[in-house]
Amino acid sequence: MTTTIAILGTGLMGAKAAKRLLSLGNIVRCWNRTVEKSDRLAELGAVPCATPAEAVHGVQVVVLFLADAAAIRSVLLEDESVRLKLKDKTVLQMGTIGPKESEALAVDIIAAGGSYVEAPVLGSQPEAEKGTLLVMVGAEADPRDPASPHHGTVWPLLRALGQEPNIHYIGPVGTGAAVKLALNQLIASLTVGFSTSLGLVQRSGADVDKFMSILRASALYAPTYDKKLQKMLDRDYGAAKFPTKHLLKDVRLFETEAAAAGLDTRLLAALKGVVQDTVDRGLANTDYSAVFDAVAYPAPGGEQQSAAAKQ
Repeated sequence: MTTTIAILGTGLMGAKAAKRLLSLGNIVRCWNRTVEKSDRLAELGAVPCATPAEAVHGVQVVVLFLADAAAIRSVLLEDESVRLKLKDKTVLQMGTIGPKESEALAVDIIAAGGSYVEAPVLGSQPEAEKGTLLVMVGAEADPRDPASPHHGTVWPLLRALGQEPNIHYIGPVGTGAAVKLALNQLIASLTVGFSTSLGLVQRSGADVDKFMSILRASALYAPTYDKKLQKMLDRDYGAAKFPTKHLLKDVRLFETEAAAAGLDTRLLAALKGVVQDTVDRGLANTDYSAVFDAVAYPAPGGEQQSAAAKQ
């Protein structure tokens, strides 16, 4: 079944999702603040649009890959030419925002005559292009249920991007956002924790390979350690699939949500400080493994410049 879709936000993830949906025969209209990013998709058959209002005209589903809740409100709700076009359309929110932010968006989109499903994803550009993302759904009903109002529109799109075993219905709007934010907090804590252990091993003169062999054989191991190890050893963090600046945004958001939930946020404040320091070193657009720089070289300016910062 062909679906007519608007994708708002065709940056790193949105462009790959658009490519995947186009490859399956869907009609995709796209918009991005940086016009060139949506224009590039025209070669693949997408319809680049000059404004969000033009993009959502005549579509069934509006898919969001925008930076944060403020950007969503600015694009979708504060512009009356867009808000008036939401009637009878489904908004599928796939970025990382807070649970309360997602709930508030749902209220306002429903008030505008539309419907709302949150479906944030875990994974990066390769998974988006292959359709193997992990998807966390928050909605009034599981969209895979034939009785759901979103079964005929949203469910085929989720299956295209995540495939059925990878799509998890969490519960009402807000619960999917909470699970996604919880997972992104682990990205920060695991990476900073590994950076700290690796830094001590290096400074002690111990063999890094032996440390890694022991770690891999233990219950402490996470595959992300091996994915980031060489970048940290080389201090060359490369082009970002998930940049450090986005990790900072998510840690800040998690800290706010955790405080509102009555959790102890002292560790989160420390994590935020490390990621902020990394961004302040000019590593905002590099892979988030760059937090190793802030951990292992904490003096202002560092003992050396990372290879990425020299460029």
